[in-house]
Amino acid sequence: MKAQVLNSYDDDLKAGEWLSFDDVADPRIGKSSDVIVRIGGAGVCRTDLHIIEGVWRPHMDPAGNALLPLIMGHENAGWIEEIGKEVEGLKVGDPVIVHPKISGGTCLACRRGMDMHAPGKFPGLDCNGGYAQYLCTSERNIVKLPKTLAPKEVAPYSDAGLTAYRAVKKATRHLLPGEACVVIGAGGLGHIGIQCLKAMCAADVIVVDKSDGSLALAGKMGADKLVKADGNEVEAVLQLTDGAGAEAVIDFVGEKGTTSKGLAMTRSGGSYYVVGYGEDIRIPTVDMVISERNIIGNLVGTWAELVELMALADRGLVNLATVEYRLADANRALHDLNAGKIHGRAVLIP
Repeated sequence: MKAQVLNSYDDDLKAGEWLSFDDVADPRIGKSSDVIVRIGGAGVCRTDLHIIEGVWRPHMDPAGNALLPLIMGHENAGWIEEIGKEVEGLKVGDPVIVHPKISGGTCLACRRGMDMHAPGKFPGLDCNGGYAQYLCTSERNIVKLPKTLAPKEVAPYSDAGLTAYRAVKKATRHLLPGEACVVIGAGGLGHIGIQCLKAMCAADVIVVDKSDGSLALAGKMGADKLVKADGNEVEAVLQLTDGAGAEAVIDFVGEKGTTSKGLAMTRSGGSYYVVGYGEDIRIPTVDMVISERNIIGNLVGTWAELVELMALADRGLVNLATVEYRLADANRALHDLNAGKIHGRAVLIP
């Protein structure tokens, strides 16, 4: 099969091409619970850029280049191509979306439904992913798609959408009508998070972004107020919240100063949800004590939450803004993402 392969890291993201388009061996059924998925769409994520520049190296590849070559791609959807002999409830041809973390199912984290915290593999990060024609995963990772949804339309939901949904789900447990939630970053994750917020609570949604195009997208997705990140965004948010800040702030950027600004936008007793990453969070402990603000990290969601997100998508309450690229053009898609040219999510189509 054809696949896009990372052969070396690029710490400065300066190379003209990061991936090579190679002929590689087709994946094969190894366990009786394995499933082969014919890829219909693979999302292009900012995490992929972080993988290329080596941010994940200490966590996934501490030996240096032991993981490479690696087929990237952790946001995958397609059709069932082959199933192991013990797989039930799935048949060849079923359209599916793939939860990104492969776990065994018997550990305590799995039994509590928290697969993403269980031991296991994460295709596209520590084993071969879906920037390819086929992907091997487990039946535990498969969510069958309703007839209203096509694989290429939903692939980024499997990580970007699921992560956004999980953060929003946490926030909406305490957000009340008349309260405010700030969304920092209206890009690939943020535009999904905005829609989830509007579908799941009645709080006012304030969106902060430096891009006029992303702010326009946020408006289309239902944001109540738009704030340009021009250096005065904290003051603007405080003005919109009577000087107190928002009850919840969801930061989909997590770098280039957004963490300090996000905390400054969070009112006393409120919660700052950090989703994006790239810098340290620095705040004096006395400020945490006095304000009783919460700082909450957010990883990808659970299998059950992916089912819930697909239910929202099936009802038309959440829609993806996507730009399609051929699998052969993965390098162009990644460079466009790095240059900020993509509003929404890029999807590779084999």
